[in-house]
Amino acid sequence: MINFNLTAWSLNHKQFIYFLVFVFFLSGIFAYRNLGRMEDPNFTIKQMVISVAWPGATARQMEEQVTDKIEKKLQDLPGIDYLKSYSTPGQTVIYVNLNEQVSPKEIRARWLEARNMVNDIRSALPAGVLDPNFNDRFDEVYGVVYTLTGDGYTYEEMREKSEKIRRILLGIPSVRKVQLLGVQTEQIYIEIENSKLARLGIDPSIITAALQEQNAMVAAGMLETASDNVHLRISGMFENLEDVQTTPIQVGGRTFQLGDIAVVTRAYAEPADPKMFYNGQPAIGISLAMEPGGNILTLGKNLDTALSQIKQELPAGLEINQTVNQPKVVESSIDEFVKSLAEAIVIVLIVSFASLGFRSGVVVALTVPLVIAITFTLMYLTGIDLQRISLGALIIALGLLVDDAIIAIEMMIVKLEQGWSRFDAACYAYKATAFPMLTGTLVTCAGFIPIAFSKGSASEFCITLFWVVFFALVVSWMAAVTVTPLLGYLLLKIKPTQQTVKTHAHPNLYDTSFYRHFKRILLWCMYHRKTVLAVTAAAFIGSIALLGLVKQEFFPASSRPEVIVQLKLQEGASVINTEKVALQFADKLDGDPNISYYTYHVGEGAPRFVLSFEPTFHKSNFAEFIIVAKDVQARNELAQKTEQLLNTEFTDVQGHVKILFNGPAADYPVMLRVKGPDHERIRQIAEQVRTIMAAHPATQNVNLNWNEKSKVMHLEVDQAKARALGLSSQDLAASLQVQLSGASIAEFRERDKTVGMVFRFSEEDRNSPEHIKDLNIHIGNGKYVPLDQIATIRYDAEEGLIYRRNLLPMIIVQAELNPSSILTGTDVTTQVYDELQELRSSLPAGYSIEFDGTTEESMKSGKFLAEPIPAMMLIITILLMMQLQSIPKMLLTLLTAPLGIIGVAVSLLLTGSPMGFVVQLGILALSGIIMRNSIILTDQIEQHLATGESLWDAIIDSTILRFRPIMLTASAAILAMIPLVFSAFWGPMAVAIGGGLLGATLLTLLVLPVMYATWYKAQPDATTKNNSLNDAKKSIPQ
Repeated sequence: MINFNLTAWSLNHKQFIYFLVFVFFLSGIFAYRNLGRMEDPNFTIKQMVISVAWPGATARQMEEQVTDKIEKKLQDLPGIDYLKSYSTPGQTVIYVNLNEQVSPKEIRARWLEARNMVNDIRSALPAGVLDPNFNDRFDEVYGVVYTLTGDGYTYEEMREKSEKIRRILLGIPSVRKVQLLGVQTEQIYIEIENSKLARLGIDPSIITAALQEQNAMVAAGMLETASDNVHLRISGMFENLEDVQTTPIQVGGRTFQLGDIAVVTRAYAEPADPKMFYNGQPAIGISLAMEPGGNILTLGKNLDTALSQIKQELPAGLEINQTVNQPKVVESSIDEFVKSLAEAIVIVLIVSFASLGFRSGVVVALTVPLVIAITFTLMYLTGIDLQRISLGALIIALGLLVDDAIIAIEMMIVKLEQGWSRFDAACYAYKATAFPMLTGTLVTCAGFIPIAFSKGSASEFCITLFWVVFFALVVSWMAAVTVTPLLGYLLLKIKPTQQTVKTHAHPNLYDTSFYRHFKRILLWCMYHRKTVLAVTAAAFIGSIALLGLVKQEFFPASSRPEVIVQLKLQEGASVINTEKVALQFADKLDGDPNISYYTYHVGEGAPRFVLSFEPTFHKSNFAEFIIVAKDVQARNELAQKTEQLLNTEFTDVQGHVKILFNGPAADYPVMLRVKGPDHERIRQIAEQVRTIMAAHPATQNVNLNWNEKSKVMHLEVDQAKARALGLSSQDLAASLQVQLSGASIAEFRERDKTVGMVFRFSEEDRNSPEHIKDLNIHIGNGKYVPLDQIATIRYDAEEGLIYRRNLLPMIIVQAELNPSSILTGTDVTTQVYDELQELRSSLPAGYSIEFDGTTEESMKSGKFLAEPIPAMMLIITILLMMQLQSIPKMLLTLLTAPLGIIGVAVSLLLTGSPMGFVVQLGILALSGIIMRNSIILTDQIEQHLATGESLWDAIIDSTILRFRPIMLTASAAILAMIPLVFSAFWGPMAVAIGGGLLGATLLTLLVLPVMYATWYKAQPDATTKNNSLNDAKKSIPQ
């Protein structure tokens, strides 16, 4: 097997190779048509949300009695990374985050364990705490959203139609979940004046009991006859609003109808449920999530068909519009990348035709689609979809997969020009280059190992980059030693040179003006080794310093057209007030030529319509706009306009404008976290941090995620007097709850709906602070007493919101970037953090200032990315030793890998491209690409030495011989990056690889021979030295 020649076997089994090529082309076409389509690759959001309610509790009581107890228990959850929570009056929301070492396959088991742990301490929570709600599907993406609007239609009428549409959409293949947004809960309100109840001496419990008894669903028995079972049904349950109004109420021997003493109305819940608006109109949203692994484009076509039928059946006045169209975004994104892929193919083929000639170029050109077809097949078999990362990986691989074909065909050409037969030339190409090419291919793949085997969401986002490149390069090697020689055998028609024909000697094919000039440069470097090595080392050290000047950015901004505007009112603001402000902001957007359409949500955020977007849960003081611009330029102009609008006309609102980012993102670009045990102390520290952050010229809109307190009314009860009247604090609280907010007393059943019946006092009694003292409190037996006779009212402020992280109170100091700044969020965050050195060193024990947001994620991802590097280096070292069989040669090859940093630093600085996670991946991969060329050159030197050449001549001749294939393969890889340069996501990586490879290739051809000659002390003998000096006379100083 050692002497087995795969190329010879392929040439002797042509029909079998033809058959395989045909099969792989067919499988590639099938795979491409059936590959899943997505905008971005899936990555697991290892986060679960637990919400718990305790009606009547303050935010501090929620923190101490509920949040703290649950968090302490969850600290024992295996794989926990950190806990984050916020507590508000009567509500706490806890985010459980698993660390990156937890496998996605284990996530569901961890969430089940978390549920069990919380349920285990259910009995330890205070009385009155409601059952926890668990959301372990926090990462569901609703990639399709429709809005239903109707002029003159009520929310309920729109809901009924939306529910019918929801059921239709659920029947479409690949649809996993459909939920409605902006639905307003209906209630039947029984309202009575407080003074009327007191005047008539009616106990509220009598009204409650009468309604409950009248509408109770109780079995009335069944008759079992000889032939049938006959059930008894009793009439009297409420069937309409009139039945409720005519309910008899007996008090003190008198009978009233409920409608005589109370107003019975059917209305929407108060406070209102979260609302959704489309272009300023009230709307019901219909959001749809796809099954994992589904084809979003096929789903889009099916949805379009269903929607056209739905529109035909809509009543006049109702309109349905699509506000989130991920199928269209994915189609556009894939079309753009396919176009870039086609451009890269054309560029690579031009390089091949221009450098190798027409017939040789055809051989390489035919190899490319075959390799791509097989790669598509492997992607289909391994479940890799067509998305941003896999398509970008194909383009990167394209510049590399032609390397082996070019090297193989170039070696065949050389031997054919020397007079060899086509069969012998093809077999020699395998013998001379196959295993160095294989080692080079595997070393290149090994450069991508950190992407595949590092932890973290960023690596998970980019993991398909490794597998696609691995598939493409390994397949390209297989094609280069089987299909390429076969095509060369069939197509190449090269005549031996005249010198070969006459003398039967090998011609000097490299005795041209260009090669003589290159030889002069090479010889100069060989004679000035110390200078060359010193300059190279200085350039490398300088490039490391230059990298410190490159901007830092975790992931770049997306090219999606959405502008997200968040409005946050003062803590404790009502939904009514929030809706009013949102409407005012919406009025300012109407008529803007840059806007296609917009939606906004009041009381909560938009659903997760793309994986990198994090939704905001119920908050009465929060509104979120999703404004869809006409293009990216319009988006940027719109973002600036909305920022100016917020700063000038909405100064009382904490506004925030942002755009979507590729990959994991954060709320603000600049974020620092202040933690400590005492609320007031961390407030003071956070204010100091805010002052320093606001002083940075690149920041604007510096704010804290919680700070101000909420308004509250304290009732100081005279307990002695209250007890004398037979009234406890619990009785008083219950009475006030009924009067002010209402109490659910019964249910009204209507078809498939259950409408709650709420008893409360009239509006003038419950929504006016100045009338609170005049409320009449029932003390039993139909008697009432004014509130101010038993309690004193005092106005105060209390914590309305408390954030925690890992059981400690936490405040995030956050800021937007000034549009005029050229710095990135990571740059500014790092600079502000450094400016806080004095404050950080003076903090008491238990207090800290830490990175948050994308800066923290970037540092984590960088750490995770570094972990597999030792394994990568070990694998590369083993591969090099297997090929080179020499420790010094292996070390020399490894030393060429860092040379790429020189070109990377220069290219990033010249283009202004940031250093991000994807660029870091590119730098690691670049090292493998560089070493691939070094392996080929080193192996060529060994081949020359084996023929009896001196070491000096072997180094020079091998470098000249490998100059053309190395430059060709490098040119193909560099030029294939051009279509990616203009991509927001791939552009910086393309610049880094292109610039790094260009510089490293030139240095490899000059510096590696110098290092080789220096290590092995190569010197020309007397004859060779004279010839060399004559050749280099013009370039070597005398």
